[in-house]
Amino acid sequence: MKDQHAPVARIFAGLTQVLGGKAGAGVISLVYLFLCTRFLGPRDYGVLILVHTYVTTVCGIVEFPSWQAIVRYGAEAQEGGQGERLARLLRFGARLELGGGVAALLTAVLLAPLVGPHLGWTSAVVGYAQLNSLAMLGSIRSTPAGYLQLRQRFDLLGWHNLVQPLIRLAGVLLVIAAGGGLRAFLLVWLAAGVAEFLVLWGMGLWVARAHLGPLLRLAGPIPAGAENPGLWRFLTASNIDVTLSELGPRAAPLMVGWILGPAAAGLFSVAQRGTVILAQPTQILGNTAYSELARLVAAGGGGAPLRRTLTRVIGWALAAVLPIVLLVAAFPTPIVRLIAGPAYLAAGEVMVLLVLARAIAVAGPPSSAALNALGRPALSMNVNLFISLVMLPVLPLLLLTAGFAGAGLQALLQSALATSLLLVMVWRTSSRL
Repeated sequence: MKDQHAPVARIFAGLTQVLGGKAGAGVISLVYLFLCTRFLGPRDYGVLILVHTYVTTVCGIVEFPSWQAIVRYGAEAQEGGQGERLARLLRFGARLELGGGVAALLTAVLLAPLVGPHLGWTSAVVGYAQLNSLAMLGSIRSTPAGYLQLRQRFDLLGWHNLVQPLIRLAGVLLVIAAGGGLRAFLLVWLAAGVAEFLVLWGMGLWVARAHLGPLLRLAGPIPAGAENPGLWRFLTASNIDVTLSELGPRAAPLMVGWILGPAAAGLFSVAQRGTVILAQPTQILGNTAYSELARLVAAGGGGAPLRRTLTRVIGWALAAVLPIVLLVAAFPTPIVRLIAGPAYLAAGEVMVLLVLARAIAVAGPPSSAALNALGRPALSMNVNLFISLVMLPVLPLLLLTAGFAGAGLQALLQSALATSLLLVMVWRTSSRL
């Protein structure tokens, strides 16, 4: 019985380590949000959010992260004591991801003049957005993140979570003291993204050198696909899956800004901020669960043991989020007033709907992690593809018919449908083992 609970304990131990940094990051983020929303006002704050969301959305579509392959195939290499195989896998993942990052950067720069006018950007803001495309470096860091997960260095991942908010807070304070405007805020967001990139790659390289030593540089030139069967198929499916699962939340602010204007995008961002306390731990839970579930499957526990572990993880997660849901549902207006000010009170109703959607979605990332650990990322990809095809077109319709509240309604429907389908896929797949 003790062994049955061990994977769950390790998953939540990793989650706790990462959340230590996330908790600090959340507090710091609320401070700079408090300052930004009051200093910029709904419209300029909305422009800031739209520029940042545009960059991260393009990056999410074009980039090619490799962390899931690092964790899955790296777990096999570690179990077999194959240090050279792991070193080659890391080098392969780094080249692949950095190449995708360059492609994403160029795409964001080229598309900004076409997309910007529809989001209410002036020609000057379009130029800022092109420069801020460098901020996507903050997302090009999945290879070291995957390796740190593999090595159970969730403490370093937790510390890394503080990098972006600390730089944003320091930058915001300097900008306000100097009387700067929107352009200065955009430069602060750019600096934070570049710092995220540099710090995590530095951490990953430090840990890899400590454990792999000269192998990291000297391991022979065997193609990664040759010693990791199904690597390219797995990478393609898992990346499409991640892109589709993140497309909705990333595209939603852009659609709100496109249809209702930058000020509405600012309100929507404030509503989303009220859900971050659920969204970030949920995604981290999926990431920490993945490394443990991959190890469980590699050891032959991909059937009933995986389902038991997943059930306990989701049950504990739901129990943890319930008080937060009740708090937000009971006091949406005071919460919005506290974090953003009276100019943003219209965000309260949507914030309640988004929190409910996030609570339902708690089961999503661990379920996707289970499918990836089982070597079936295509199933999770198919679910997210179906959800995107069905639910993304619903958002503009709801915005046009229900106004700003339509954004919350769409998120709630999408979350319920996606979570249900993912759970069905996990049970069907694992029951065959």
